Amino acid sequence: MLISKDWIEYKILKTSNGMKLESWNNINLLRPDPVVTWDLGDFSNFKINAMYNRSSTGGGYWDNLMKTPASWVVNYKDLKFLVKEMGFKHTGLFPEQATNWDFAMNKIKSSKKEVKVLNLFAYTGGATIASLKAGASVTHVDASRGMIDWAKENVKLNKLEDKPVRFLVDDVVKFIKREIRRGNKYDAIIMDPPSFGRGASGEVWQVENDLENLLKLCKEVLSDDYLFIIINTYSANLPKISLENIIKINFPNVSLLVDDLCLPIENCDLYLPCGITARIEK
Repeated sequence: MLISKDWIEYKILKTSNGMKLESWNNINLLRPDPVVTWDLGDFSNFKINAMYNRSSTGGGYWDNLMKTPASWVVNYKDLKFLVKEMGFKHTGLFPEQATNWDFAMNKIKSSKKEVKVLNLFAYTGGATIASLKAGASVTHVDASRGMIDWAKENVKLNKLEDKPVRFLVDDVVKFIKREIRRGNKYDAIIMDPPSFGRGASGEVWQVENDLENLLKLCKEVLSDDYLFIIINTYSANLPKISLENIIKINFPNVSLLVDDLCLPIENCDLYLPCGITARIEK
């Protein structure tokens, strides 16, 4: 397991019956999580600021049981992130990725060259912030303008506006194909492809069908002495072994780690599974 265990301002307080109670800098949010298939009783002994309720017609809504700010800041080491209650139960931050931030920062800092990072499906920029902090330049690509705007807020929050970062609202596959034609190269690629997605022009993305083609394209924009690739997946349709097989076929003779991402649960020896990550090193 790859465990993000160095958080101070984020904690999983309890998990039970398809729900998880998290403390985000002392604001407690109760959210559904389908991997929580065990019963540890109810949450009546905890303060709950807000709870996400699923709707029978799809989606859901936040029920603010106590006063909750429109947005607030959560710190991880010297990184700062803006979080808020979003649709579909999200908060704009995936805390399990902290172990990958640490890995990327260590690789960038130990490199003896200027490092160019490509962050694909980059969301609100957790990996972008970590890479900029470590001294890399970053190209941040996401199809959602709202997520790009949020990532820019995180850059300002961390006082990194003067660092070399490029934000692009774009379809990832189309962008990579243009970069291949331009001859642009990157020393590291980080990607968080969704299980399913639909582009602005109706493009359909399904990770189990489309990830391998994306990896083939990414090979063509990697520098000869690239540092690493990080791939995160959250789809039950792409098991760990399948992901590992795809990578071994397309990246033979590399150092490869494919493992479960997990978060510790307070006051017990249980861990919450949070998807799969793969780390490729030359």
